[in-house]
Amino acid sequence: MHGGESPIFGRGPFLAAAVPSGACRHRPVPYLGAALKKATKTEIPRKTVYRLSLYLRCLQRLKSNQITTVSSEALARAAGVKPTQLRKDLTYLGQFGTRGLGYDVDQLARMITAHLGTNRLQPVVLVGVGNLGSALVQYQGFGPEGFEIVAAFDQDPERQRGGELRVPLYPMSRLPEITSRLGVRMAILAVPAAAAQEVANALVGAGILGILNFAPIVPAVPEHVALSNVNLAIELENLSYFLQD
Repeated sequence: MHGGESPIFGRGPFLAAAVPSGACRHRPVPYLGAALKKATKTEIPRKTVYRLSLYLRCLQRLKSNQITTVSSEALARAAGVKPTQLRKDLTYLGQFGTRGLGYDVDQLARMITAHLGTNRLQPVVLVGVGNLGSALVQYQGFGPEGFEIVAAFDQDPERQRGGELRVPLYPMSRLPEITSRLGVRMAILAVPAAAAQEVANALVGAGILGILNFAPIVPAVPEHVALSNVNLAIELENLSYFLQD
């Protein structure tokens, strides 16, 4: 899980995947719920984890529309993948009932959240309360996805900022104390490139095991620390390629 790119905007956690019209079954489909068995904990490939997040958002949309069952073909179409890929990804969750009878939307969503570790609210800290960091702190879409920013840190916490932060703001010197007291294992890094490595080191030293990095460089972290890098300039460059005449 060390160091890959993880697109955030578009088909990421800020935007629920849309379900195409007619892609899901509104009429109940027989389903053998008892045949859905949890698999032994195994290492799931990073790309599969990302697709599981996509499937979960599709399932959440189905639940909001009171749709209780969905076929693998419909769910795959809604997530933008091939049905064979979806079925392969779901084998990491366990063994399912008879193929072709459809998935129970609520049960499959609960299994995915359990494997992703989002079946309970996870505390997150944010480091770097500049323009981007302030916007991320104010964003209210993390809660429904199972995450809560519980504290923010900055090298200059006394500096005047526009708007009122929704979380306590501390100096970096209190990072180990606060993360330990709140049981935090995940952090968002939103600092300039020059400070990214030093702050990443501080986060690792404070016991952080997962970092979402918005800095324009990729900091080095130990193998046991999961690092996801979000570089908006690279994402725009990728879009620019497809817009060329």
